[in-house]
Amino acid sequence: MQLDIIRSLPELSGLEKEWNDLLAVSASHVPFLRHEYITAWWQGLGGGEWPKGDLAIITARDEQGKLIGIAPLFVTENRDGNPALLLIGSIEISDYLDVIAREEDLPAFVEALMPFLENDTLPASHLLDWYNLLEGSPTIAAVRAAADKLGWEYSEEPLQHCPYILLPGDWEKYICGIDKKQRHEIRRKIRRSEEYYLPVKWYIVQDGDNLDRETDDFLRLMANDPNKAKFLTPAMREQMHGIVQAAAKAGWLQLAFIEVNGEKAAGYLNFDYMNHIWVYNSGLDFRFGELSPGWVLLGYLLEWANSNQRQYFDFMRGDEQYKYRFGAIDRRVMHLTVRK
Repeated sequence: MQLDIIRSLPELSGLEKEWNDLLAVSASHVPFLRHEYITAWWQGLGGGEWPKGDLAIITARDEQGKLIGIAPLFVTENRDGNPALLLIGSIEISDYLDVIAREEDLPAFVEALMPFLENDTLPASHLLDWYNLLEGSPTIAAVRAAADKLGWEYSEEPLQHCPYILLPGDWEKYICGIDKKQRHEIRRKIRRSEEYYLPVKWYIVQDGDNLDRETDDFLRLMANDPNKAKFLTPAMREQMHGIVQAAAKAGWLQLAFIEVNGEKAAGYLNFDYMNHIWVYNSGLDFRFGELSPGWVLLGYLLEWANSNQRQYFDFMRGDEQYKYRFGAIDRRVMHLTVRK
């Protein structure tokens, strides 16, 4: 296979169709690897998480010139202050990362990738610092095997929990399959909101013309949490707007709100992608706490996901207890380090 390096945004832009076509058959197929997400993230460098970086995407093509592998990498100083190659999207705002290749091509791609880096084509090429690979990713075994073959140091460690729900495609079947106490609690809270003395409604944003305003409303709800308020720097707000716009343009945004008497009480920013709902972030107005609007909106979204035959409801990173109360199953993401 022929390996090349993509070093500029125009070169990256020219790969959009090939990139997403390969991702559609890749061993790891998540929204954070979509070309439009990668591009939006790179333009903001993760909302300022990285002060600087150099694009270093490695592509592989077969003898016929067909794209068969992508390692979406960039060069920067890692958290330890050492020059390293990280996956684009690292670390904070992209829950799942990986390389892109068909499962049958993955071992050969990774085996070719690491000697390609060894020849000093890239700065920092002797340290791979890869975050947020799902623990079941076949890339982990492929990287471990390639490192062992080359005599490079390899280490891995588990990171955050990533609970998810396997949906049965029927709301009643789903709700009856979770803990009885939690089932009654969810139903009670939904019923209370429906019987509230003020009008309560929920909706999924459909009007693209108002998307910036709706995004600002969502960020306002997020900022009611002091930790999230600190996270939402001006650069991060701009980055979030970019991601929302990219997802909406590509058709996989799900931005939902619940309103009480016309005021937004809670919101969920999700991705509706590949028959999965990926829960990206949420926000609350604590003035409406008596109605538990976050729980109620989550219940409505789960009912919608079942009714619309989504297969999974993925809460992604974070082990908050409410996720397990809604019936989530646990898994984790991994951090890999490979050093010459």
